[in-house]
Amino acid sequence: MSDSKRIMIYLPDSLLREVDNIVSVEKIDRSQFVCRAMRLYIRKRNRIEISAQMKKGYQEMGEINLALAELGLSLDMSSLETYEAEMAECE
Repeated sequence: MSDSKRIMIYLPDSLLREVDNIVSVEKIDRSQFVCRAMRLYIRKRNRIEISAQMKKGYQEMGEINLALAELGLSLDMSSLETYEAEMAECE
């Protein structure tokens, strides 16, 4: 733990009691508990950020896909109208 730093934090008594109950059951010390809690929080926060980025990306891709689908439909309809006009001329 040579790369560790000592910090001081203040906790409400009720929260400290809960932490102390957990550390006694888990057979770890408060420092280990705080490290685990901080890592868990950071991982969860990162997941939330990634999910938000993915949601934004899916929404942007949805708009792009809709525009492409509408363009494709428009071109298909134009081709169909041209085809039908040519068929009508052949009759």
